[in-house]
Order: sequence, then structure tokens, then C-alpha cells
Amino acid sequence: MNTEEIRELIKLVETSQIEELEVKRWGKAVVIRKHAAAQIIQSDAVAAAPAVAAAQPAAAPATSAPQADVLKANEFMLKSPMVGTFYRASSPEADVFVKEGDTVAPGQVICIIEAMKVMNEIVAEKPGKVAAILVENAKPVEFDQDLVRFEE
Repeated sequence: MNTEEIRELIKLVETSQIEELEVKRWGKAVVIRKHAAAQIIQSDAVAAAPAVAAAQPAAAPATSAPQADVLKANEFMLKSPMVGTFYRASSPEADVFVKEGDTVAPGQVICIIEAMKVMNEIVAEKPGKVAAILVENAKPVEFDQDLVRFEE
């Protein structure tokens, strides 16, 4: 992992509600924790490297993202599989992937989550009708955050 990728991870942690992020790649791990200051601990499978404190203090914790109320028996939730930025369309000029009231099929793209400049298409796992979109376009999302509520 290069310095620029680590800086992007630090920004992601500082601007989100998560307290800790761990990324493992090719036998190496980077852990970034948000406390008084963001902290990077880079290690490989054999030995741990010393911790390095980031120059900037961590951002103040944001208010928790609104989560959906209790689901009804015929409802299910699409949750974010990662931390990133939520997008309802592939570009600002494009139509949104889904709107409230739309019926979706398994494999249909529901949204995009951008993480570390990679656009990740998030697809429906089962058929349903979009009951509510719980995140505003271009807003940060957390891992496991409710994104879209569906009715069966």
C-alpha cells in the first residue's frame, strides 16, 4: 500500500463515523483508529511496524446516521457492504438507478458506493419493491448502514 492510499484511508476515517478501519492486502495490514488523533499502524505478517500519528487531529464525531425503524414482516433492508460515498446514479447527468416505488430484480444495480476512488455497484440480492431510500445522494455511508428499505 502506498502513501497516497494510506492518506485516502485516513481522510475516509476522519470524515466518517467509524472509529477504526483495518485493510489487509498481500499479507500486510493497515489499521487506522480515530481517537484524539488518527493513528496508522502498518504491519506485515512477520513483524509489526511502529505506530505513526497523523499530522491532523481527527474530525469531531458526526451524529449517527439515521437507521430505519423496525422492519415489518414483508420488508427487508439493503445495507452498505463498505464505508464510502453513496451515489444514486452512475454520473450527475444520468438517471437514478432506482426510485421509491420501483420493482427490482436480483442482480439489478441499486446504487454505487465509491471507496478509495473505486466505484462499487451495489446490486439487489432478491426481488422487491423500493419502499424508501434512506441515504441522500453523494453522502458518506458506514459499513452495515441501512441504504434502501424494500417490500417483498
